Amino acid sequence: MITISSAQLDVWLATLMYPLARLLALISSAPIFGDKQTPARVKIGLSVLLAIIIAPTLTAMPTVSVGSPQGLLIMVQQIIIGSAMGFTMRLIFAAVELAGEFSGMTMGLGFASFYDPQNSSFSPVIAQWLSVVASLAFLAMNGHLMILSLVAESFHALPVGEMMTGKGFYAITLWGANIFAYGVQISLPLLAALLITNLALGILTRAAQQLNLFAIGFPITLTVGFFVLSLSLPYLAPAMDRMTTEALSTALKVMQSH
Repeated sequence: MITISSAQLDVWLATLMYPLARLLALISSAPIFGDKQTPARVKIGLSVLLAIIIAPTLTAMPTVSVGSPQGLLIMVQQIIIGSAMGFTMRLIFAAVELAGEFSGMTMGLGFASFYDPQNSSFSPVIAQWLSVVASLAFLAMNGHLMILSLVAESFHALPVGEMMTGKGFYAITLWGANIFAYGVQISLPLLAALLITNLALGILTRAAQQLNLFAIGFPITLTVGFFVLSLSLPYLAPAMDRMTTEALSTALKVMQSH
């Protein structure tokens, strides 16, 4: 007769539940996986599948009951670690969307905003379009596989039962400051071209004051904006590659700072 003790049951539950908590937190906050268009069943099913695959490769789990106060504290730690890694990767797309907002407002399309189901808010159409292009580039460079590899490596770099230190949170803060820098870098060619265009239009209206600036200025800025945007689009993939590499290195710093 096979008998299962409560201690064995606690060990089996801990072996599955602790990795599952970290995986659910990462997939819920990571780009592509955590989008609101992705059904919740897919997120939960993928997390459970990965937990079943990863659990046999992990070291011994803390010998505490999952339902005990110490076990709940460990669950909260796994949620924080997973959310921190997912947030680190999501900042890539925040920089791209910021560049799209800069570009849209400079082109005069600040009023052309649509509902963004991913962020549950209205955002400029240029920002949404750049976000879609960035998502396709991220998938083309196997960014989703890098995220899964990152979370598998995190269980060895930061085992269950250990927590991030202040250095890890500080590394995430420094990485978050790069959103504005990368957003300006991506949109800089278009901003420079439109600045020159606006200066030329200003000189033209001073030379010929009978011209209607609003009648000719808006079509010109739109044309120049879309033209420069099409020219600078091929350089988005190298920028995404660089940001993804830096995001992965930041996530590794977060895990290795314990």
